[in-house]
Formats: sequence, C-alpha cells, structure tokens
Amino acid sequence: MRIGLAGTGRIGAFHAATLKSLAAVEQVVVTDVDASRAELVAKDLGLEFAPDVDALLTSGLDGLVIAAATSAHAELIEKAVAAGITTFCEKPVATDLGDTERIVALVEASDVPVHIGFQRRFDAGYRTAREQVASGGLGFIHHIRANTNDAFPPPQEYIPTSGGFFRDCTVHDFDIIRFVTGREVVSVYATGANRGEPFFGEYGDVDAAAALLTLDDNTFVSVSGTRYNAAGHDVRMEILGSLGSIAIGLDEHTALRSAEPGVTFPGGQAHATFMDRFRPAYVAELTAFTEVVAGTREVPCIVRDALQAFRIADACELSRHQNRVVALGADS
Repeated sequence: MRIGLAGTGRIGAFHAATLKSLAAVEQVVVTDVDASRAELVAKDLGLEFAPDVDALLTSGLDGLVIAAATSAHAELIEKAVAAGITTFCEKPVATDLGDTERIVALVEASDVPVHIGFQRRFDAGYRTAREQVASGGLGFIHHIRANTNDAFPPPQEYIPTSGGFFRDCTVHDFDIIRFVTGREVVSVYATGANRGEPFFGEYGDVDAAAALLTLDDNTFVSVSGTRYNAAGHDVRMEILGSLGSIAIGLDEHTALRSAEPGVTFPGGQAHATFMDRFRPAYVAELTAFTEVVAGTREVPCIVRDALQAFRIADACELSRHQNRVVALGADS
C-alpha cells in the first residue's frame, strides 16, 4: 500500500521510518509546511517527497498519517475525508472543543475511517491491565493512580500552541483510563502550579498538575504530572482492586528509586523520552492502521474517543481556573 505522511518533525520522522519498515507498506510519501525538512527526511529514508498537502492527497494514496502541528489537524482531517482517504491522526483532533465536535460530526457522517493516535492503547502493560479489569480478577476497582512525568520541559515556543498541560500531556492518561476501565468520567477536580521556568505561567499554563476524577461506578482516580522529572520519563498506572492490585510501567526502567535499605529494584536505565518508553506501542499502532487501511480491522481509537478525552481535559482546565469540582454531562 501507498501511505502519505503530513508532518516530518520529530514524531513525523519517526513515523516515516516505522511505516517504511512495515511489510504491508510499499511506499511512503512525505510532505511538510517546511518543504526542506520533508525533502531531507525523504532523502535520508529513501521515501517519496510531495511539495505540499494538495500534491500529497492527489498522489494515489491508500492511507494518510497526520503528524503535523496540532493547529493543522482539523483541516487535514477534513481534506482527507473529502478525498475519501483512510486517515491516522496524532492526538488531538483539534485545538478546541468546538472544532473537535465539528470534526467528530463530519467523520461520523462519512464512511471514511479515521484512527486517532493514543499510543498507550497499544502498550502491552495497559492491554494486559484492560484484560484483567474486564475479567473481574481484580474484583471491584476502588482506586487508580496515574502519572505522566516528563524528564525535561518542552521548548518555550511549544507552549503557546500546546493547549495547556491537561490537553497536551494528561489527556493521554484520560484516554487510557477510559480504555483500561471501560468507564466514563463523571466529575473532576484539578489544580496546577508553575514552579519551573516562568514562561509556562506567562502563557497561562502550568508545569505540574494533579486531578481527582470520579468514574461512573464511583472509582476514584488520581492523575498527576510534571514537566520536570529529572529522574527520567515516568509513565505509570496503579490499579487497586478488592481482590488484587497491579501496576503498569513498573519495571527495571522505571524512573524511581527505593529508599528502603538493600532494595536495588528498579536498577536499570530510566527512559529519557516518551518515544523511548513507547517505541513498541507506536510500531503496533501504525501496524494496526495499515490493517484499517487494508479493511481487515475496525478503527481501534475513533474520533469520539478523542472527543471524550478532550472533554475531560477541558473540564480539568475549567476546574483549575475556577477552583471547583466540574461535572461532565451525560453525553461526555
């Protein structure tokens, strides 16, 4: 199959290399608003180059991968749907709730498959956790703890268009909580602070945040995160049930050290970035997309899943600003 790729930044270049390595993919065609960057990626990987999106979409694609800047996602999805091209788009669908709802309506009114990229759904640990929760082997779940801690902050220029900490970072936690539990969030209380570089606060953002979510079965979920975790990139989840408890992301590479005498676990090298932590999941995710393109698999993460995660993030941002519990509506 012939796959197009829009956006050749860090994650886009990684996706380009991954797509080239997949047996089902015969050719990858890349473009970027920075044409020279796309040309360089194409040259380095032996791919085809398209000068712009319109040229890309008319180059006989079987599928399209969107890894462009967040601000371009909605327009690119619209163009792909209009062209009838099966599409994969990195989260989020759009930069705000209104545009996200509009794109969801557009996609759901069409017959074009659109797969949204939440790579944790393809991580082996989270998938095992989902199976154990669904089987009832853990009993009823009473508490979940989830964290996303970046080893170092993003560059200042990224923050104004990131959407803020909850929409950019912990939105991954919100999606995977829904995926693992099969439940919906009914209320949130969130807070945050800026204790590192002042540019976060200058753009109305925070570099550390926490939220308490209540699920529709009265499970309590604490979600926390930071841009400053020098110990390493640390993404984990603990699921505490009446019959058993499990942890995802607890292995030799966990960015944590025990204070107990004589305990050396975990003793391995901590992950430095999200790409280190989730490299196998990203490969599995794009492999699944090629199966969607081939028509042998249903879309594993639909636009409405992305909408639900975005609604939770939006509610957390409102809660942080207004210092109150925010309830999510019946359709959220």
